[in-house]
Amino acid sequence: MATVTRRGFLSLAGIGTAGVLVGSELGFDLAQATQIKQQLRIAGATEAHSVCPYCAVGCSIIAYTRKAADGSVKVLQIEGDPDSPVNEGRLCPKGATAMQLATSDRRVEQPLYRAPGATAWQKMSWDDMLDKLAHRIKDSRDRTFVATDKKGNLVNRTDGIAFAGGATFSNEEGYLAAKVMRSLGLVYLEQQARV
Repeated sequence: MATVTRRGFLSLAGIGTAGVLVGSELGFDLAQATQIKQQLRIAGATEAHSVCPYCAVGCSIIAYTRKAADGSVKVLQIEGDPDSPVNEGRLCPKGATAMQLATSDRRVEQPLYRAPGATAWQKMSWDDMLDKLAHRIKDSRDRTFVATDKKGNLVNRTDGIAFAGGATFSNEEGYLAAKVMRSLGLVYLEQQARV
């Protein structure tokens, strides 16, 4: 730790005094500046505790929301939770941008489908999209299913479908997804966290 000499202390005190005097001469009223109180943007907001959606670390976040006059809920701020033992209030660069998930103008709020050869996307309901996905998976599996390999060994696999798990999967979700995909005969399984 650096030691401050008497001469250094007196010179710093002189510089500080000169700063106050010059500040008051230039129109800065320091007494009035200490009386200004600002209203916080999140004052009176509702706190919602959640988990960051980007990876499986499980960093805790706090979302501050306020109900608007039209009845909608507006997200005011998202920040790390200082009481969390996982992240202690800190967020990585991706987690720090979590507010954009809720407030971005480019956010897609329902499934979009673009037919082969088409140039425009069309909106679909979740039920229709899930039905379309199920049919596509079944068609691909039926078309590329291999029961035995060239040597006659029983393999029961499909080479036409691959699966990539999300980094936000918990251990249990990853286990379940792998079991479901293996039951369909998939051999190409990957995890986003490894990529």
